[in-house]
Amino acid sequence: MIAMDAVRRELRGSAIALVMVAATTLVTLVLIQYLDVRRGSVIYLLPVLLAGWHLGLVPALVAAVAGVLWSGYFFFSPYYTFYLARPNEILNLLLFMVVAVVTSHLANSMKQQTEIARKREKETSDLYAFSRRLSAASSARDIYLAIEEHLANLVQRKVILFGAGGAKADQAQLSARLNTAIADVEAGRSPATTVDNGAGDVWLVRRVSQKTADFGVIAIDLGSVPAETFEEVRHRVDDVLSDAAATLQHLDVARALNDARMRSETELLREALIGSVSHELRTPLASILGAATVLSKSPAVAKDERLTSLAGVVRDEAERLNNDIQNLLDATRISREQIRPRQEWIEPQDIVNSAFERRRRRLSGHNVALDMDSNLPFIYVDAVLVEQAFVQIVDNAAKYSPTGSPITIAAKRNGRDVVLSVRDQGVGLTAEESAQIGERFFRGARHAATTSGSGLGLWIAKAFVTANGGKIQAVSPGADHGAAVSILLPFATPASQPEVGPDD
Repeated sequence: MIAMDAVRRELRGSAIALVMVAATTLVTLVLIQYLDVRRGSVIYLLPVLLAGWHLGLVPALVAAVAGVLWSGYFFFSPYYTFYLARPNEILNLLLFMVVAVVTSHLANSMKQQTEIARKREKETSDLYAFSRRLSAASSARDIYLAIEEHLANLVQRKVILFGAGGAKADQAQLSARLNTAIADVEAGRSPATTVDNGAGDVWLVRRVSQKTADFGVIAIDLGSVPAETFEEVRHRVDDVLSDAAATLQHLDVARALNDARMRSETELLREALIGSVSHELRTPLASILGAATVLSKSPAVAKDERLTSLAGVVRDEAERLNNDIQNLLDATRISREQIRPRQEWIEPQDIVNSAFERRRRRLSGHNVALDMDSNLPFIYVDAVLVEQAFVQIVDNAAKYSPTGSPITIAAKRNGRDVVLSVRDQGVGLTAEESAQIGERFFRGARHAATTSGSGLGLWIAKAFVTANGGKIQAVSPGADHGAAVSILLPFATPASQPEVGPDD
């Protein structure tokens, strides 16, 4: 089959070479007919050069023989015969042959060098992209995924990598024999093995590196490989994996994997500790908050301004601590990807009113204005999550605005969105702060020393709103010129909105 393909390729190239000689002959006829050119046999070197450069040795030799015959026909006496008798005609033929051989050799050499250069460029580019992805990976799972895709790109076959954070979902879909082979290699009972998956495809299972188990076990789908070529394919794959393992060792991927595992375990432990401590603090904090509320309303305390002030401080600080604990719990939920919105139909005004009531005491020192459209459409969201996000925005407006300044809380319709917004005349946002707002633990340096906070509020709000299909926007004319922070939520189409009964 390979020999037949080579013969067809040479025949096709020879046919193209003869076409180029024919085109040259037409040009020669024009030159002789109209310009009476009788010493232009060198023109037949052109198809020889082109054939040697683009088509190979055999087509170039065919072009050389045809060119010598036609040059003798037109440019050597007796004219218009293919008889080669003179020494100069024989010399022409030899010269054309030499040009054909040299040109084809140079062309093949250049093509090989070009192919090698392209291959090296691609390998370098792939390796650079792989190393950059490794440096950006934040977990062992990300690193293993990067290794899997890199190896699949190298061997140009389907690859499944098993290790810490390995492909459990893929493993569940594999045949029992293949899973048994993977378990044997992972346990060290077999260095490498080949398995038929029962569907006619052969899989190669082995460690990525025979020197270390840190890089995991790889299963490669070799497909339906004929028996006579199986060893050749396996040897080629083994060579590629050996080079890949050397590259992984050179990049110190094992250390990166260990560091990623340590980071993941530390993060899980930290989040578990935060969640446990936060839950334990909620009960005594609720008691403190309730007691402070009762004390602030008792007649005995109300008669003493100092006691009233102290009770108010206790209540305010308990509420602040309660909000901080809630932020920590919410941050833990977000980090563990445990946000599952329970969506329901609700009017946007209800969310705004509820958030306002929850922060009424915080807003008591400001001139608050409510601006809500009366005919807003229903929205299909998790009302608890959206309300909590809006409370964060209202809380920030009260926190970063001077006492007595105006704050406008609005609910409007804008195109296909319902917009819940809070506008204040507070510290505003610089261009740098606007670009980073909503990031985890971000707080502007201008007021980090004067205003308490963890930098989690807007990050949590952004996560809750995004989970409901919306987005948060912050607009500010500049520092000390206030800001407008908005939640944009898509509303339902009239056909999908709930029907409102007559009693509603």
